[in-house]
Amino acid sequence: MSKYVSLYIHIPFCAVKCKYCDFLSFDGESYGTMLRYVDSLCQEIKLYAPIADDYIVRSVFIGGGTPSLLDESLIVNIMAFIRKTFTLDKDAEVTIEANPGTLRHQKLNGYKTAGVNRISIGLQSADDEMLKKMGRLHNYDQFVASYNAARRAGFNNINIDIMSGLPGQTIHTFVDTLSKVIDYQPEHISVYSLSIEPGTPFANDPEILESLPPDMIDRRMYEITKKLLAAHGYDRYEISNYAKSGYECKHNMVYWTGGDYIGFGIGASSYFQGKRFNNMTDIFNYIDIMEDTAEKFVSYDNMEKLYNETTSKIRQNVTPVYIDSRMEEFMFLGLRMMCGVSRSEFEERFNKDIYEVYGTVLNNYIGQGFMAAVGDRIILTDAGIDVSNVILADFILDKE
Repeated sequence: MSKYVSLYIHIPFCAVKCKYCDFLSFDGESYGTMLRYVDSLCQEIKLYAPIADDYIVRSVFIGGGTPSLLDESLIVNIMAFIRKTFTLDKDAEVTIEANPGTLRHQKLNGYKTAGVNRISIGLQSADDEMLKKMGRLHNYDQFVASYNAARRAGFNNINIDIMSGLPGQTIHTFVDTLSKVIDYQPEHISVYSLSIEPGTPFANDPEILESLPPDMIDRRMYEITKKLLAAHGYDRYEISNYAKSGYECKHNMVYWTGGDYIGFGIGASSYFQGKRFNNMTDIFNYIDIMEDTAEKFVSYDNMEKLYNETTSKIRQNVTPVYIDSRMEEFMFLGLRMMCGVSRSEFEERFNKDIYEVYGTVLNNYIGQGFMAAVGDRIILTDAGIDVSNVILADFILDKE
């Protein structure tokens, strides 16, 4: 019986790296490097042929970086290798991340040809001055043009990313962005609060740090987001994600519910066959290994051996996920969703009652009104969501 798996494809290239970004991405790389990287990524996908027949792919997410920076032909190639290697579910969700200003009619048609059926556009703000401050290359008008082009190309599942808590942002400017996004009626809206990460230009800029909105203002933006999106037909199904009915992101749901996923490309993380691991982060070492592997495909008579040899070279931090870690992740990922976690599913997965393992923590937070037991499910209340980082940390089990 085939098992389900999701695939993440990491495209680490950007025209310019944003000032708040700490993702593994590069700007200024040559087109030749991009071509070699994509070819290497395709070889990594091909490498999974010996085991791919055991799985059905339910979602593909092409992220980055800025995947839409690449020629559409390269996305077509990546999807072709996925289809040659794996079986895609008939209703598979295939997402590509895109920045405004990088989407054109020909590129969008190429995505459609490749089987992409969902686009995630990184707007972040409708304020052009704010976009400059963030290091974004696009303006609001380019977002509008890109969004409309995607609609004309036939995409009927579009997500828009926006951010709160930006330097100099006021409630008025945030609501202006949110209202403009709502007017376009995308199927999905993600609203993330800015996190200042060490080593980023924002973290090293005193003026930026001084201009960040106070926590109470960012909290007010969060409250307004919930109310405004609910009033316009968007269901908050996860702490930062809102969707019209039936348009919840299938790929992210895999992460939050503990499903298997494989990450391809440098730095990509995986949870697969009971282990967690991530790929190496050195792009040129990765390319060298995969180009060497591509040559071996011609003469190797044992593809399973080649798979084992090559994956052992590019994978790092390979860690078996034992039952305690699986229970922890079931709780602190599942509780991010508004539907929470299922007591019966917990018992089915781990052969233990949820209160046997987490009774003290659950009773404590339910008693304080931060959590609630609703039928079979345990959820965070609105008050609990406000302090979710503290609460979720308490579901890490004592290993001693």
